[in-house]
Amino acid sequence: MRGLLCWLVLLFLLQPWESQLQLAGPRCHTGPLDLVFVIDSSRSVRPFEFETMRQFLVGLLRGLNVGPNATRVGVIQYSSQVQSVFPLRAFSRREDMERAIRDLVPLAQGTMTGLAIQYAMNVAFSVAEGARPPEERVPRVAVIVTDGRPQDRVAEVAAQARARGIEIYAVGVQRADVGSLRAMASPPLDEHVFLVESFDLIQEFGLQFQSRLCAIDLCAEGTHGCEHHCVNSPGSYFCRCQVGFVLQQDQRSCRAIDYCSFGNHSCQHECVSTPGGPRCHCREGHDLQPDGRSCQVRDLCNGVDHGCEFQCVSEGLSYRCLCPEGRQLQADGKSCDRCREGHVDLVLLVDGSKSVRPQNFELVKRFVNQIVDFLDVSPEGTRVGLVQFSSRVRTEFPLGRYGTAAEVKQAVLAVEYMERGTMTGLALRHMVEHSFSEAQGARPRALNVPRVGLVFTDGRSQDDISVWAARAKEEGIVMYAVGVGKAVEAELREIASEPAELHVSYAPDFGTMTHLLQNLRGSICPEEGISAGTELRSPCECESLVEFQGRTVGALESLTLNLAQLTARLEHLENQLANQK
Repeated sequence: MRGLLCWLVLLFLLQPWESQLQLAGPRCHTGPLDLVFVIDSSRSVRPFEFETMRQFLVGLLRGLNVGPNATRVGVIQYSSQVQSVFPLRAFSRREDMERAIRDLVPLAQGTMTGLAIQYAMNVAFSVAEGARPPEERVPRVAVIVTDGRPQDRVAEVAAQARARGIEIYAVGVQRADVGSLRAMASPPLDEHVFLVESFDLIQEFGLQFQSRLCAIDLCAEGTHGCEHHCVNSPGSYFCRCQVGFVLQQDQRSCRAIDYCSFGNHSCQHECVSTPGGPRCHCREGHDLQPDGRSCQVRDLCNGVDHGCEFQCVSEGLSYRCLCPEGRQLQADGKSCDRCREGHVDLVLLVDGSKSVRPQNFELVKRFVNQIVDFLDVSPEGTRVGLVQFSSRVRTEFPLGRYGTAAEVKQAVLAVEYMERGTMTGLALRHMVEHSFSEAQGARPRALNVPRVGLVFTDGRSQDDISVWAARAKEEGIVMYAVGVGKAVEAELREIASEPAELHVSYAPDFGTMTHLLQNLRGSICPEEGISAGTELRSPCECESLVEFQGRTVGALESLTLNLAQLTARLEHLENQLANQK
């Protein structure tokens, strides 16, 4: 569209026009304005013509008072589709806008002008995209630049846009259809429709458009008397109050809105007026629910740093700490005595995939350290290893590296989130082949130290787990599976040892994992095992064989006695049946 070359001339004319207007009277000011350019980039627009229009936009920006509280500018281009170059909220600096315009690539397809107006009305001028709310009365202006006839209907959608308060300028270049321009533009048409056919009309268009954007800044004179804000309007001004205030009858002073005077707004407890509107407030000891109205007794355990080592239980306006079965609460009312029941080689496989997310991974590390708090960590007691997996597997620290709980916990906190896929099968293989090897700190099988694997995951594995889940259990590893969120129950059951009810735990989200510690206490503190401090002996030593033989003979004697009692009872029942016949 050769007519678009005229935009380049406008670039040089804008600044002189602004100077002339300033010299004629009070200083010219482009007041608060939401301005969106709707640019035709159909295939009929030739490359050099599009480049001319790009230069025009850059030049026009330099004549505007751009800023968050002044003129906000957005640009969209269209052909057979609509593309946002940048929304009203994107930039507050002119330099950033110019950079985005220079990077603009034409779409070079059809001419769906009606679709572009629909997008501008529903998206570009939405508050989410950066347009100011209607109550602020900031003008919304769309400038549509096209060089041809629309391939869709424009009259109806343009009428809807105008009804929503959008002022539309329709600028046609050379081949543009005048009837379509008039159907799009706001009244009066002689001020909003421009058909650029020759260079002679450029100055007229530029002057009229510039004069529409330019308003006398009466607010700058300092005589308006507005208590809060003064807003310019063509040839005049009006006062506007801050959010949460309403203008008084004098149209200058403001008073706070008491929203709650119109009712309690369905608040279960109390209604409170704030500058942003009515808000519901709950009485002490209660929390506001997501519906913003109802209240629920506060779960202090989720709202305070309670410090409970194991479990926190809310009780009205207070809370108390609990310890798992077999452990006692200490004098501080928060910590529990150590696990003294047995030694374990424990390897934790932690899911570090991208679905976990960084903030939740920190919760997982805290959860792991809560497990460590149960353990009698020492080279002779319980040994802990940690493996993280995503698309690959990484041993964070092996079983034999740390000899105290404090060292383990510090190492857990230092673990960095991997953030990739979920290869649980690969992680199980790594655990079976490496993590429980003596080279990585596992004690020899001859010592009969229980080997426990705990898999923590939040989603479906991207590889097969069946082979190595079965292999782990064949190797004598007691497997526990902990699932969170979108973890798949079938996979958890396949990973876990039998019975699944004792070896599978699940939490709906990362914030509610604490209760899983209660379910896992059987693996961490087994009810039967080698007592802490007891020397580990080989089962092949003479003393061990004698002890085993003694326990076996005792068990056989007990079974023989039970069998004799059962036989006698069966004979008694048979006699009763015979007598009844």
